Amino acid sequence: MNQPPAVEIQDVRFRYGSHQALAGVSLAIRPAEIFVFLGPNGSGKTTLFRLLSTLIPPQEGTIRILGYDVAAQAAQVRRRIGVVFQAASVDGKLSVWENLRHQGWLYGLRGKQLRDRAAELMDQLGLADRRDQTVETLSGGLRRRVELAKGLLHHPRVLLMDEPSTGLDPAARSDLWNYLNRIRREQEVTVVMTTHLLEEAEKADRLAILDRGRLVALDAPGTLRSQIGGDIISIECDEPDQVARVIREQLELQPQVIDHTVRLEHPEGPRLVAQLAPLVQEHARSITVGKPTLEDVFIQRTGHRFWGSAEAAEPAAEESEQ
Repeated sequence: MNQPPAVEIQDVRFRYGSHQALAGVSLAIRPAEIFVFLGPNGSGKTTLFRLLSTLIPPQEGTIRILGYDVAAQAAQVRRRIGVVFQAASVDGKLSVWENLRHQGWLYGLRGKQLRDRAAELMDQLGLADRRDQTVETLSGGLRRRVELAKGLLHHPRVLLMDEPSTGLDPAARSDLWNYLNRIRREQEVTVVMTTHLLEEAEKADRLAILDRGRLVALDAPGTLRSQIGGDIISIECDEPDQVARVIREQLELQPQVIDHTVRLEHPEGPRLVAQLAPLVQEHARSITVGKPTLEDVFIQRTGHRFWGSAEAAEPAAEESEQ
């Protein structure tokens, strides 16, 4: 029997004045999966995170978490979710244990129940030997673990994380992902996160790619990459429109022009490069061929780079509202 979704988002729209941060987003997140919202600044992912975490109510559409409406049943939702914000929420002047104790009090945890749960999380997250150390003296990776412990203290069934790898070095980022996979596997916690890091999104079970408030792709990372037609050939040049015209006329292909790059998708990339080289050598600075990445998926679905002119042209009104 199929389980109901852990999170249901139906035709959600949100505006900041004249700027439309979300434009009819609909999707469902399965129980016990690690799900990532991927997008550049201004894509809508921060607004969506704020809606999911009940910080702001939806203007249009509905969001349900574990069957509860985030607008009409916000209190029930808050008892069942854990939230790890991008900005630090720990008190640097307090110890690790003191931060967890105060967090536990907010959720009605007291006495032995609180001490046992805090000790369990500190042990799991490698914080047991830092129990009485003030948080401001910890490294960025350890502080992030304290944030995660706070979010998990009350046994949430859905964990929401906003840009969780911010400020972490590669080793700390790897540790974080190992732990997220562990709680998903052992405790069936649904993990929902936002990120602008393409390599981080590759680790998700599924991801939603957002651009200018719209959902442009939704599936497993490997599935999305496989939907691109073969290899990616990129030609860096000063006159991309002229190079694209030559390719269309001589090879009857339909390249994309992205800034100063001519881009093609082809099932036999190396063979095509051999044909392209003599045609474009006067204008090309470089020709590269590679397997599709999530950025290639983004380019295919939006017509522009993940980081580039589209982001600069579209002010991130959602970010300024925080």
